[in-house]
Amino acid sequence: MGDSIIGGPRIYSCYKCRNHVALHDDIVSKAFQHVCSGKKEDRQMMTGLHMVADVHCADCREVLGWKYEKAYEESQKYKEGKFVLEKYKIVKENW
Repeated sequence: MGDSIIGGPRIYSCYKCRNHVALHDDIVSKAFQHVCSGKKEDRQMMTGLHMVADVHCADCREVLGWKYEKAYEESQKYKEGKFVLEKYKIVKENW
């Protein structure tokens, strides 16, 4: 439904170089484009210990967020394979 806007689909772009990184309709999916994952590492997050990888813009390499690779706590397993893009690192286009 988000694609029905006259100017095209609603897009999230890198705040630094404006590379398109995700469609609004991808927000609850795992289908992010034009991003690269960094090295996997264990990180203590607010919700417990997780294995994560930083997510970089494929063009300018700016870190935009992270991807949950593994959740060690059973209650957090739903996050595995999902991305987090930090709001201040992305801009909205066609909204």
